[in-house]
Amino acid sequence: MLMEKESMNLYRSLFSVPGTVHFAVAGLLARVPLPMAGIGIITLLSQLYESYALAGTVSATFVLAYALLSPQISGYVDRYGQRRVLPLATAISITGFAILIAGTYWHLGPVSLFTGAILAGFMPSISAMIRARWTALYRGQPQLQTAWSLETVLDEATFIVGPPLSVVLSVTLFPQAGLLVAALLLVAGVLSLVMQRSTEPPVVSGAGSINRSGSVIRLPGVQLLTLLMVAMGVIVGTIDIVSIAFAGQQGQPAAASLVLSAYATGSCLAGLVYGSLRLKTPLHRLLLWGALATAATTLPLMMVTSLTALALAVLAAGIFFAPTIIVAMSLIERQVSENRLTEGMTWLLAGLNVGVALGAAISGQVVDGIGTRSGFSVALCAGITVLLIALFSNLKQSRPGALNTTGTM
Repeated sequence: MLMEKESMNLYRSLFSVPGTVHFAVAGLLARVPLPMAGIGIITLLSQLYESYALAGTVSATFVLAYALLSPQISGYVDRYGQRRVLPLATAISITGFAILIAGTYWHLGPVSLFTGAILAGFMPSISAMIRARWTALYRGQPQLQTAWSLETVLDEATFIVGPPLSVVLSVTLFPQAGLLVAALLLVAGVLSLVMQRSTEPPVVSGAGSINRSGSVIRLPGVQLLTLLMVAMGVIVGTIDIVSIAFAGQQGQPAAASLVLSAYATGSCLAGLVYGSLRLKTPLHRLLLWGALATAATTLPLMMVTSLTALALAVLAAGIFFAPTIIVAMSLIERQVSENRLTEGMTWLLAGLNVGVALGAAISGQVVDGIGTRSGFSVALCAGITVLLIALFSNLKQSRPGALNTTGTM
């Protein structure tokens, strides 16, 4: 009981600075469209064209465009500031959503689908923007781990609310409803965020010249963590596609929303607990344990025979997701300079979304070509990859002279 009260006080203390509640709520609102859009495209196209392969490929195009463009947008944010860059990027993204909606409504053909998906990918990485604000407030303080834990939990909350909301809207109202609501939420959230100027991270002097020197993705540590996030994203993308297909096969397509929420629910609960801890274990060791558990929890997915069993297996798999993300973000904060932090965090988030796109595309092909349950083999392979990358990172960090980072911020 005492630990629970202490945990609540840690999270409550984050909001003692004026403006923090405003940007946290605005950020939550603005990041819901990302999970809504990916699954919204899948639901929309699978209804209209009855092809999971096409749905997965167009969704993958959106996510890949987002993954490739968002670090560039974040680089401009580091250089010019959030309020100057975010409105323009959002306007381009909204244009893409409009093309997707119009293309499916008037059956304009595949070119409109892929064009819209690419332009929609100009959506800025709101998660990185909010983390940058927390970092500007609490850099070097214990509150930063709690703040990043909160943000990871809120990210997961969007995967609890976003996909089911998008699926339900598209299935019960009209096929384009999920994407339409996502676009409206993005506009409202970004406008609300840029209005909160008091907590916007200042543009660091010299950021422009550093931007011209090359991307932070050239750093080996950033590359390794990004690859790990790609593999984790493949698991998420596979669960998205195969869960929808499995629920449809069982004659309960709307039940896919509950299964999709289960993964985020497990991750959300684990993230809240992790944010209240002050661990002394080195971060690279925590990363290894999280990767081992992630790999192990992909095995039960191969054996599910009912929607209830699938939901339970997905819930268990999600428990180790948020803590692993938090550890990776903690590592990236130590490996990039202050004036490149937004870009550094965005590369990790971009890697995650690249993985989601790959998982959706590959598992969609497997589902169409081999069968629904076979799609989970993609998640199993990704889990093994996560473990191998974390093991390599652990061996590298364990060498004499390596940076000895711990779970205490």
